[in-house]
Amino acid sequence: TGLLVVCTGKMTKQINDLAWLDKEYTGVITLGATTPSYDLETEFNRSFRVHHITPGMIEETARKFTGKIFQKPPIYSAKKIKGKKAYQYARESLSLKMKPKEVEIQEFEITGIDMPDISFRVSCSKGTYIRSLAHDFGKALKSGAHLSQLRRTRVGEYNISDAINLEQFEFIVEN
Repeated sequence: TGLLVVCTGKMTKQINDLAWLDKEYTGVITLGATTPSYDLETEFNRSFRVHHITPGMIEETARKFTGKIFQKPPIYSAKKIKGKKAYQYARESLSLKMKPKEVEIQEFEITGIDMPDISFRVSCSKGTYIRSLAHDFGKALKSGAHLSQLRRTRVGEYNISDAINLEQFEFIVEN
């Protein structure tokens, strides 16, 4: 859910520029279970213990994921491989080796802990997969995790607090 920047008229020339802007998200990482898609799109495939995880470990792990990191895109992604989207291979049960790529996490703030759910806010570079971040976060805690909620709150200087809803947008375009 969240912010979607829509361009109309002369602003459509700026669409490619918008794609390169940093993003901000809020969401929930749920510890103790993984899925092949790293979110709730697919069924759980493994479960893990979480009793050993403390709030201090969670905070420290978030700090370890701040800065430039390498991450592998989820196999259930639109990343193109040999002219085909990775999720098409995944849905055909074909195995793929996803190559890690460098992304930057400017901020990774833990905003709440209600085990097994961890609420967060992340500010990151273009191309960051928050689902991969959730998956890797669980692994770093010697457990498993998946992304259970996600909301985009910012794209560059465009903030959800300044956004309009769909009905308002339709009214503006029609008038």
